[in-house]
Amino acid sequence: MAYTYRCKDFPGMEACPGSFTAETEAELWKHIELHGATAHGESPERWSKEDREEVAKIICQS
Repeated sequence: MAYTYRCKDFPGMEACPGSFTAETEAELWKHIELHGATAHGESPERWSKEDREEVAKIICQS
């Protein structure tokens, strides 16, 4: 099973082309956090519980 996240699906990030697929959800979260820090200048350790829940809703399994 693979897990996928598309940044443009997060509210306010519609213009971002970032898209990631990984074999495990844990690996995907590492990509998401790295992308947030690198592409958007965010500090993932400061993401609120609500932000993390919103990201989790967007993750797709295939």
